[in-house]
Amino acid sequence: RLQEVLDDVRDRVEDGANLSEAMKQHESVFGELAVSMVRAGSEGGFLEDSLARIAQFTEQQEDLKSRTLGALAYPIFLAVVGAVVVFGLLIFFVPNFGQIFEQMRDEGQLPAITEWLMWTSETLQKYGIFIALAFCAAFIYGRNRLATPSGRRWADGWKIRLPIMGNIFLSLAVARFCRVLGTLLHNGVPILRSLEISQDAAGNRVLSEAVEQAAENITSGDSLATPLSSSGHFPNTVVEMIAVAEESNTLDSVLVDIADGLEKQTSRRLDLAVRLLEPIMLLILSGIVLFVVIALLLPIFKMSSTI
Repeated sequence: RLQEVLDDVRDRVEDGANLSEAMKQHESVFGELAVSMVRAGSEGGFLEDSLARIAQFTEQQEDLKSRTLGALAYPIFLAVVGAVVVFGLLIFFVPNFGQIFEQMRDEGQLPAITEWLMWTSETLQKYGIFIALAFCAAFIYGRNRLATPSGRRWADGWKIRLPIMGNIFLSLAVARFCRVLGTLLHNGVPILRSLEISQDAAGNRVLSEAVEQAAENITSGDSLATPLSSSGHFPNTVVEMIAVAEESNTLDSVLVDIADGLEKQTSRRLDLAVRLLEPIMLLILSGIVLFVVIALLLPIFKMSSTI
């Protein structure tokens, strides 16, 4: 597939298209960041440096992704096995107690927790296929909805508001924006043009809109730090460092330093979040199994005390 994509890119460049325009036709392969960096490098005369930075950034992202997936392997395994066990209990094991609890159920003496468990089991037995089809339809609809600009913006806004993981997503997006903007400024690209390119490199529509608003304010003579601060999406420390860098005329180098610091901080947060996920999954699965066991034992204890 990559060979076919590169052949098409080469053909488009031979026909007179810019490299960035040719790559944009295959954005699912190269990504927004690579296309933006190549466009900036072509315009600013530092294409070689841009490609080297894209390679370095891609390697860092793949390393982070592989470490995250490796750490998530056990929690995902727990989630899958736990889901199979729970659904197996509800569909095949719990119904066997229906006849035992039938008399108590008719007399209205069945505990509420057991009544709810039996109702859930019966619902899954009767309508399980329809529920699964409904989930599949909702998944397909959601995926198509997220492919639209409004859906993408909603998802990006939702991601940065998540507990724990929201700060990680936000820090990664801010780091990407700062790294690309610092690289562009370092290579002499005007700040307005740099903001236009780097807003797409953030990979988050909410941040892109905040950067676009900042560019409009800069056009009217404002500084970069002020509109970024008013957007509420950029950390205060980042805004303060940008403000100091603007005063000292060292914005390009400070932005790259901010990106380095955010990526290191995000890596530590991600490791901690993944480590916390494993005991959380164990507690959730244990709680579900405990709920099923208690719901089944309560009527038995009640019948024993009655006898």
